[in-house]
Amino acid sequence: MLIFVVLGLVLLGLGVALLVQGLGLAGRSSQTIGQIESYGFSAEASREPGKKGSQPQMQGFAAQVGKFIGGIFGVGEHGIRRDLLAAGMYDTDPLTVVGYRAMAAAGLSVLWIWVAATRGMSFLLLVAGAVGLGLLGWMIPITVIRRRGRQRTERIDYDLPELIDILVVTLEAGLSFLTSMHMAADRLEGPLGVELRLTLQEQRMGLTMNDALEGMLRRCETPSLRTFVRSVLQGESLGVSTGQIMRNLALEMRKRRRAMAEERAQKAPVKMLFPLIFLIFPAMFVVLLGPAIYAISKVFNAAGG
Repeated sequence: MLIFVVLGLVLLGLGVALLVQGLGLAGRSSQTIGQIESYGFSAEASREPGKKGSQPQMQGFAAQVGKFIGGIFGVGEHGIRRDLLAAGMYDTDPLTVVGYRAMAAAGLSVLWIWVAATRGMSFLLLVAGAVGLGLLGWMIPITVIRRRGRQRTERIDYDLPELIDILVVTLEAGLSFLTSMHMAADRLEGPLGVELRLTLQEQRMGLTMNDALEGMLRRCETPSLRTFVRSVLQGESLGVSTGQIMRNLALEMRKRRRAMAEERAQKAPVKMLFPLIFLIFPAMFVVLLGPAIYAISKVFNAAGG
């Protein structure tokens, strides 16, 4: 009888332990699923609990407008989605951007029509201004997104040599490529650090490292990053030492950064030309020639009097 009691207590303890473990796994699974639904990314600081899932009214209205326009006109999302990924705006829906573009176009057109009606402008000027400002409003949001994406990719290109230096040191110290990537992701900040943490998160969720690197290249395709990813993939396929590849890449990236700096330095005089002509030179002429012109005018006035 005592044996059955002890056996029952043991089975009860095992059951409670399995129940607690199951609850913990369920919590972690729900958290992982939530990360996958939000593009599998948790590198940025988490939102406040009270504001989690909240959406501004303007953004919600823009999303509804974008869905309406997309359903009627069939506006494509692929190009907008690529621009959003390049800009790091992972949680923004392409249809929301379409809604903002439509709202900006309609707002500027209506504003121009109101101004033209109050000023009594001609009908031709009213229509031309409304169409022109409508096109301008349609292009402004996507232009801002593309500009942000261009600045972000330039920052990634600028920080890439630092990543390669970290990989060279850690790989030659005997660490694996995956461990070196984890160390680099912990040390680097900015857009490149964000992309590295997102790549490693995708790798932890089941993708191979090569597929995760190709995904990073699809999100922000730059010449330097393309060279980095292609070199790593070719080294893995050919069995070449990754450390030697990284050392050669480090030299190439330094030369590329130097060439980019020289190119910007050569463009500087041309960019300075217009401010010099239209802003600095007129002020200098007023300061230098103003007193002389004033004195000459006084002499001629005295001679004429």
